Amino acid sequence: MSALKYWLWLTELPGLTNQTRLALLRHFPTPEDVYYADPDEVLLTEGITREQAALLENKDCAAADRILADCQRLDVDILTLQDAGYPNRLRNIYDPPCLLYVRGRLPAFDDEAAVAVVGTRNCTPYGVSCAEKLGHGLAAGGAVVVSGLARGIDSAALRGALRAGGTVAAVLGNGTDVIYPPENQYLYEDVAAAGALVSEYPPGTPPDGRHFPVRNRIISGLSLAALVVEAPERSGALITAGTALEQGRDVFAVPGPIDAPASVGCNRLIRDGAGLASDAWDILREYEARFPDKLRREGTQDSPPVLGYQARQKTEPKPVAPSVSLSHNDLSLTDDQICLLRTLTEEPMLADDLIELTGIPTRRVLSALTVLEIEHLVTQHSGKRYARAVNLTE
Repeated sequence: MSALKYWLWLTELPGLTNQTRLALLRHFPTPEDVYYADPDEVLLTEGITREQAALLENKDCAAADRILADCQRLDVDILTLQDAGYPNRLRNIYDPPCLLYVRGRLPAFDDEAAVAVVGTRNCTPYGVSCAEKLGHGLAAGGAVVVSGLARGIDSAALRGALRAGGTVAAVLGNGTDVIYPPENQYLYEDVAAAGALVSEYPPGTPPDGRHFPVRNRIISGLSLAALVVEAPERSGALITAGTALEQGRDVFAVPGPIDAPASVGCNRLIRDGAGLASDAWDILREYEARFPDKLRREGTQDSPPVLGYQARQKTEPKPVAPSVSLSHNDLSLTDDQICLLRTLTEEPMLADDLIELTGIPTRRVLSALTVLEIEHLVTQHSGKRYARAVNLTE
């Protein structure tokens, strides 16, 4: 029996959780060793119960044989947790999938600035426009765009990235051969041609509501950052944002009107410290030093600006910082905003340090920083650090 068949046997055993499978793979060198292990040895696996150990007595490999045949027929690759091609970025999360089914060509994620773009299915025209613009800008800037291929924001972001000729990856909550939603048939084919369709579920697996929150950890796990374009108060996109934070990823969000239900989640993320993204370079500049040969500014703002701001010409030399008079206060700044501007320097500072130095409560500091960022008076850097973008005069 091939080594791959043992992997399929282990992942398809009914009743085992992914965490149990991972515990077994930490205790035993390979799934083949699990298959032939003595029951007493299995019980030495950390955290396993007798009931879970008893499930391993089922040695039926019929499901494994069927999956292998389906993958061969459908040209679907199987990537196991121990394969060299399995992304380390994903392998190092708390709950990595034991294997991935891949249709297309999986990007070398460990060498790429991959950004997850997610949002609500029930999006507005504003959300669709933002998702397409940012997906296009990210791809044009050299990033790999990762999303979920759900209708709405996910599909719009992928369409934008594909129009830019970029590399994309879509993580599914069903088999890679199952088209869901049905209207995305052509988008499925385009994604497979320009990148990869990815799933932890074997071919033929139908979409299931329980699968989609689970697959979100893969979307964020493959990425450096997660961008939420539009999300109401209760949204799967917010689950992805939460998972991204747990995994140590950066989170960005597109602001929306304060009275728009579809933007409640995004506005709250920004209020709580997420980076504000009005164009792709708001995100990509954080990784420019890390991927100097991958990322480029040209083309990231080819689409119309999301918020009506004049697009900055990225090819021009960096302009001299403008001056702001605090005594005249022509910008009608609040006391909190003025205090923060006086405390900030041109070197990025942590929000926590600003809270300590100014004595202003956390919520007010974050709120003031968000407004100052929108007004281009401060810039946000990686790690939720802020720097003053203007010169002060009294």
